[in-house]
Amino acid sequence: MTAPLPTRRDEAWRYADLKALEPVWPKLAGPEKIIVPAGETVSHQIAELPVIDGVGLVDLDVTIGDNATFNLHILAHNADYGRIQVRATLGNGSHFELGGAILGSGKQTLEIVTETVHAEPNATSNQVVRSVLADTATGSFLGSINVARHAQKTDAAQSVKSMLLNRGATANAKPELEIFADDVKCAHGATVGELDKQALFYLASRGLPPAPAKKLMLQAFIADAFVSVDDDAVRDAIEGKALEVLEALS
Repeated sequence: MTAPLPTRRDEAWRYADLKALEPVWPKLAGPEKIIVPAGETVSHQIAELPVIDGVGLVDLDVTIGDNATFNLHILAHNADYGRIQVRATLGNGSHFELGGAILGSGKQTLEIVTETVHAEPNATSNQVVRSVLADTATGSFLGSINVARHAQKTDAAQSVKSMLLNRGATANAKPELEIFADDVKCAHGATVGELDKQALFYLASRGLPPAPAKKLMLQAFIADAFVSVDDDAVRDAIEGKALEVLEALS
């Protein structure tokens, strides 16, 4: 990586494990550029981070042409410090769909960071991120939505929910809106919680033991991130990997 090492002054790196990042920074590649041609649909999945000395970093710079769609589904789980960062620039009438899951345990620090730029009118974006964190793991989502002055009829949404399996785990959510147009619809929501004890009790009353009940609830929670995957085989594969990781967490 030829760019200078980030610092805490950079808001996008405020929760990062900079100590872990420093020794591997020169070995990391620059951003991967993805161009979605006008009118086309491109789908991309990341189920494993490429890891160097415990650090996994994916950096995507995506340009979405007019009336095109880019679907991105990601699973952050397999690094001591893992970060997936995405910058998506939307053309007229285009769509950006993000579904992401952060599954952390031990002392892991895992992040999804997005910058969604609505550069032209009539574009839509939807981001759904779900985190399940155990032990003293930290999971963070930082997502900025930028709407240009002439990008009227923008429709952008973010839904970020985190589930803490232990009191020592930490979830951070920092949505950010920068809107210069006046005819737009932008919404975001972020929640942090624990497994619903009443729901667990209800499942137990129906004869489901605690461990399978917990697994079922976590499976349903994470599934929100991948419901937008159109290809059944792809969705089954990434959900299967998520369930495999969840088994180890719970």
